[in-house]
Amino acid sequence: MSRMLKSSGSVGAATLISRVLGFLRESAFAAFMGDGPVADAFIFAMQVPNLFRRLLGEGALTAAFIPIFKDKEKNAGEASMWRAANAVICALLLLSAGLVLLAWLGLTGALALIPMGLDRELIVRLLRVMFPYVGLVCVAAVFIGILNARGRYFMPALGATMLNVAMIGSVFGLAPFFGSQLETQVFGLAWGLLLAGLAQAAFQIPGLWAEGFRPRWVTPWTDPTVREVVRRMGPATLGVAAYQINILLTQLLAVTEGKQIVASFNYAVRLMELPQGVVGISLATYLLTELSGLAAEKKFPEFRSALREGILQMVFINGLALVLLVVLAGPMVRLLFERGMFSPAATERASFALLCLAPGLLSFSLSNIVARAFYALGDTKTPMQISLFCLVVNLILVFLLVGPMRQGGLGLANTLSATLNASLLLYALKRKLPKFGLLDMLPGLGSVAGAAVLAAITAWGANAQWDRSFGHEHLMQRAGAVFVPIAAAGAVYMAVALWLKVPQAATLRDLVLGRLLRRGAKPPAAPPRTPAT
Repeated sequence: MSRMLKSSGSVGAATLISRVLGFLRESAFAAFMGDGPVADAFIFAMQVPNLFRRLLGEGALTAAFIPIFKDKEKNAGEASMWRAANAVICALLLLSAGLVLLAWLGLTGALALIPMGLDRELIVRLLRVMFPYVGLVCVAAVFIGILNARGRYFMPALGATMLNVAMIGSVFGLAPFFGSQLETQVFGLAWGLLLAGLAQAAFQIPGLWAEGFRPRWVTPWTDPTVREVVRRMGPATLGVAAYQINILLTQLLAVTEGKQIVASFNYAVRLMELPQGVVGISLATYLLTELSGLAAEKKFPEFRSALREGILQMVFINGLALVLLVVLAGPMVRLLFERGMFSPAATERASFALLCLAPGLLSFSLSNIVARAFYALGDTKTPMQISLFCLVVNLILVFLLVGPMRQGGLGLANTLSATLNASLLLYALKRKLPKFGLLDMLPGLGSVAGAAVLAAITAWGANAQWDRSFGHEHLMQRAGAVFVPIAAAGAVYMAVALWLKVPQAATLRDLVLGRLLRRGAKPPAAPPRTPAT
């Protein structure tokens, strides 16, 4: 467990830095364009290259390739391993280049031939600028996957900060050069996205070089590794990207339903992505390489044990995050986004979306982790089938809920479909691994639930008391309304979990205290030098 926390913690620490910068980015976006039609257009357009990033890069391709890469590392040697990596990278470059060219031609033709309103035209024009980001970020994602498989986590994960730095810079450094109207200034953000993709890929090159990677051309269409990756990648494409497909299609429905829905929901998603990325995705990233190695060596008891530990650790940490997001939805949105073009009414809209979306946090994170277990076992078909079914359910729910609940309908639909997805994945995994030990986790989960309830009550009471005593008019008051309840609830949660003897609480406590003690310890004094004779 300690090794898991340390390795996934490296990813989590880098992800935390990226997410903090991401909040600064979203805060800059909120002040710059609020949650109006231009924000809707930019956010929806940005989702399209992000979807293809998941389809071709960090999701489906890495899920299919990393188990093969680990198998070659352990059973075929480094020369074969690096040849396979080059073959897959060459295939990705050719595929993404063709996709970008086709998209650019199609979007240009649509602008010339299809009559559309100003809002739809803005989406298409932004897409035409941003689509080349697909190729850049997909290459960066494969680089990160290779480095993770080689045991490097912190620096590769830190590469995501390049996106946020570039986008924050584009708000202040590029947008003013594109005119005085928001409808034209937003193109500065679109060009900033391309710079971000280039920076993300370049950031990984020193680490790859240090590991021994040397780029060379390998003809991909005759390479057996590429064929095997493509075979596995087909179902994994929908399996890993189901969440992003859900977002894209549901936001398409929301765009047709009314204004401000997409942007409000997006701000809620950004808040929930902090714990999901720092804990859920970080653990899933570590577990994919760890479980792939155990599966390659046929160590299935250790495989089951590592997976159970990962699930329990995720539930323990994200259980607190879930109740804090629900109880403090309004204060968090107010602190991070309410300034400039982002009004108090916009805070209410985004808070409602977060209130409906946050209960799905554990399900989103659990789906990421359990899906990696299937991929490590070479099974990409089962998660794909479950994701397709849940995708249909999600679309039906959005169709029913987005009208009466607007952005809240998007959040609730995603929460319900994610819960169904996680439940079906666990059921399928229990059938695939009969000795998984799912029931053995129930007592620990019950203890975590009890601690979470007490933490929620504490956070609610602390926030109410702060609001009565100090209000939330100024920045420091808003910060106190968030961080004081978080500190109080966190202390209660940890104390109750330790009292109930939750193993994950003790492990986390020992890891944190161990690091603090090592940092505070003075190095041993050097022995006295013997005088020369």
